[in-house]
Amino acid sequence: MKKAFIYRRGGLGDTLSVFPLFEILKNEGYHVSASGHRDYLRLAIEAGWIDRIVSEPSTEEFDLKIIIGINGGIYPFPEKREWIVEYYLKRAGLSGKKFSKILPLEERNLNGAGLFKDRIIIHPSSGSRKKNLPARLFLNLKEIFPDALFVAGEADHWLSGYVTPFYLDHDIIKTASLLKRVRLFIGADSGLAHLSAYLGIETIIIYGPTDPVVWRPVGKRVIQIRASDCKPCFPDICPERHCLDDEDNRDKILSIIKGLRL
Repeated sequence: MKKAFIYRRGGLGDTLSVFPLFEILKNEGYHVSASGHRDYLRLAIEAGWIDRIVSEPSTEEFDLKIIIGINGGIYPFPEKREWIVEYYLKRAGLSGKKFSKILPLEERNLNGAGLFKDRIIIHPSSGSRKKNLPARLFLNLKEIFPDALFVAGEADHWLSGYVTPFYLDHDIIKTASLLKRVRLFIGADSGLAHLSAYLGIETIIIYGPTDPVVWRPVGKRVIQIRASDCKPCFPDICPERHCLDDEDNRDKILSIIKGLRL
């Protein structure tokens, strides 16, 4: 059997962006090994798209090696405005190959699952403080959706005690299973938002300085909203931070979401 190895370190969103490569290679008959964030790669194990998680760097012999990193191989970020998934596929020689728009994970019987059934989820943060939108925007969303549940990822402990009700779990498989039960997910450009979209949930992503053209998640039911009309500037955030701090932008976002048929 042919053997493939893919390396990509990064957060949850970064990791999910290479899942189409896993699926394509698995469907082409490869035994797929992957190295990166071990917890997040467990999602690919559950989906059946990789066979094992290995340490980095791997010294084994492989028929195909795809390395994504700043020190060699495929550079992690495209030089022009193009979807990150298509960029990786093109650079890996897999352009045009078909891949799933929904991550095939099964729901599990879990304690507390009823808390998520048909709920609206709000995720007011991301793994990078640079691109976080003002917390008051999401508190205003809570006023529109009073029964919504706030959720957090690994980097969002600051939310505890600040917003309620509040849910955080470090088990990504459990979190994914719980998210599959929700009706709507609203959040910033974050790993959890990308996971929500990939799970087939209706997902609204509010972009600040990041570019929705580049960082669009995999998914069929995604609504992307830009916080302002200024040019995306992440990771070199301008000092004015108009897209993050302007009250007119916040009012515009709230108006758009109110006008959606949710």
